[in-house]
Amino acid sequence: MSQAPTSVSIALDADQAERGLSGLEGAKPQAGAQKGTLRRMALRHQSIAAIAASLPGACDVLLRHKIDFCSKGEATLALAAEARRLNLAELQAELSATARQAEPYPTEPAALIAHIIERYHKVHRLEFPGLIDTARRVEATHKDRCDCPRGLHDLLSRMFEDLEDHQHKEEAILFPIMLNGGEPSLHQPIARMLQDHVELIDALDLMADLTGDFAPPADACGSWRALYVGCRKLDSDLRVHVHLENNLLFPRFS
Repeated sequence: MSQAPTSVSIALDADQAERGLSGLEGAKPQAGAQKGTLRRMALRHQSIAAIAASLPGACDVLLRHKIDFCSKGEATLALAAEARRLNLAELQAELSATARQAEPYPTEPAALIAHIIERYHKVHRLEFPGLIDTARRVEATHKDRCDCPRGLHDLLSRMFEDLEDHQHKEEAILFPIMLNGGEPSLHQPIARMLQDHVELIDALDLMADLTGDFAPPADACGSWRALYVGCRKLDSDLRVHVHLENNLLFPRFS
């Protein structure tokens, strides 16, 4: 069974932490046009990570079909479709149709960092406490049922604690250095952030296990159903969040 994530630290100077995110002042997420090679090459031969990074809306499609673009992004679309027993032509058509409607992610580091903080860091801080409290109430109310998601409250609590530690290090240390040109070398700090992400994905897989892939019992109460809706959204948000850092932001500085 997967283990809940553990916190890690970035060994950087204290004066760097004190500078905080001053470099982000005035930085706004920009949705620039992306003209990658994916439009000229067959999607089937592209890696999942490249598709998720370059094709607007691809993350939503891949999540919907349970295709892992975070930890197994090196697989091609053809191999991923085969593993999930999906019709490749239909999957390609769905990706192409979504790309025509979705907004691309920001491409410049400052805009991408601003987007990550506004859309993910701040949203996680708002949504986690409510989910943790709801999980506590659901477990207490339905503790005698065999389908009660026992352990979900503790898992969410540990996830939030570790994620907040992780996000603080990014906002106080890592991101400001990136905004100042990436010096000193960020190889080791990025490696530690990537390990955090591996542990986070393990925790998300465990959350899906505990909730039966976010499917409440037929007779579940409103709180139970709301909990699973929130957990599904959290799962989706965190996987895209990890993808943006692993496959778009970090490669620019590693």
